Amino acid sequence: MQASRQRQAGLIERRSIDFIPEDERHGRVFSQFTLWLAANLQITAVMTGALAVVLGGDVFWSIAGLLLGQAMGGTVMALHGAQGPRLGLPQMVASRAQFGIKGAVLPLALACVMYLGFNATGMVLSGQALGQLLSISDRAGIVLFALTVLAAAALGYRAIHKLGRYASALGLLAFLYLFVRLAAGVDLPALALTHKHFDPAAFLTAVSLSASWQIAFAPYVSDYSRYLPSATSPFWTALAIGLGSGLGAQIAMSLGVLVAAVGGAAFRGHEVAYFVGLGASGAIASGLFFCVAFGKVTISTLNAYGGFMCCSAIASSLGGAQATIGQRRRWATVAAMVLASACIAILAQHGFLSLFKSFLLFLLAFFTPWSAINLVDFYLIAGGKADAAALADPQGRYAGCDWTGMGVYLAGILLQLPFIDCAFFTGPVAKLLGGADISWLVGWLAPAALYYWLRRPQRRHVVSGAMR
Repeated sequence: MQASRQRQAGLIERRSIDFIPEDERHGRVFSQFTLWLAANLQITAVMTGALAVVLGGDVFWSIAGLLLGQAMGGTVMALHGAQGPRLGLPQMVASRAQFGIKGAVLPLALACVMYLGFNATGMVLSGQALGQLLSISDRAGIVLFALTVLAAAALGYRAIHKLGRYASALGLLAFLYLFVRLAAGVDLPALALTHKHFDPAAFLTAVSLSASWQIAFAPYVSDYSRYLPSATSPFWTALAIGLGSGLGAQIAMSLGVLVAAVGGAAFRGHEVAYFVGLGASGAIASGLFFCVAFGKVTISTLNAYGGFMCCSAIASSLGGAQATIGQRRRWATVAAMVLASACIAILAQHGFLSLFKSFLLFLLAFFTPWSAINLVDFYLIAGGKADAAALADPQGRYAGCDWTGMGVYLAGILLQLPFIDCAFFTGPVAKLLGGADISWLVGWLAPAALYYWLRRPQRRHVVSGAMR
């Protein structure tokens, strides 16, 4: 027991994609709330809320649509997070049960692309903040921010949770201050209610933006709950994760709606400077720029760490690495992910909002079917259990590809195509809906029903002692 406590006390994580034994489990459910609150109280969530107005919505119905999307997408995300204590495995490794060890390489590779994209967009905004704070170029700010993320992600799980606690407190203070300053200069009730007009397409876009934001966390949310004791209540775990993520995102996105409505054209292209400049100057502005950059460290670290986990799982699936991966390999993998994201951020720092909207909604076409299959299999087919040993055994019961899971996954992607609306593709149904993208809803419900119908007659025998 003493040795276990000593292992837990260290800041540098020992584990990678391997199963977390019970004697190394620790932490409280509340830490999940603060982690995901901090992950969402950040500038990219503000920009996502602003998109609801930039794309044609009014203040009242944009905030209402974003709230509905948080509830829908947040529920899906929280159900994934509740798997962590019971599985003791990273989320994407656990999905080998649905796709097979070789088959899971495809969603794992797509998850790596997602992490690169989200980190790149975060670095654009953080680079702007550090550039303003330190009077350096945005490009230099991106590089400095990348080095900070590299250090935190390489340390691992415990460092990430510590960052989350500090970032959630700073984020709440900064966002509260900005809201008060905005309210002091603008009649917010009049802004929300005077020009209220319900546009179905704009409302659906707001719902899709926040729902897809939440579902985007699904591939790695349980990576950060897997260290909790296995007896931890799934209900309280899901509630802490869902409330933290939903509350943080709704606060940030609602503020983004208000800022975009007030700023109009002046907001675009100078998002961070305009956001912080809402009546702030001097030392206060410097403090806010710091909070914006620091708030992005948590989620960017989650993305970099998640990328490392996925790369490790791909190497393990292909027989190129052992489950336990040393610190040198962790540093090398994280450094490569962060460097790639920084390069993308430098190349794509102009025209941020339009690029981010297209990236967010198009990418979700590949993860909503995965989410549906994973949740239906775990909760309805496998009864909340998994054979952890077999998931790590390339010759075991999950070896190769599971063609039922892969077939439903690919069908789910194809079913979404008519409903997608992005910069480089607009489906016929999306055109009829005035540009509203509801592909995420189709891509979740249809694969969920199809997978359940195909799998129910062949319920797998789950080893009862797999989670010991």
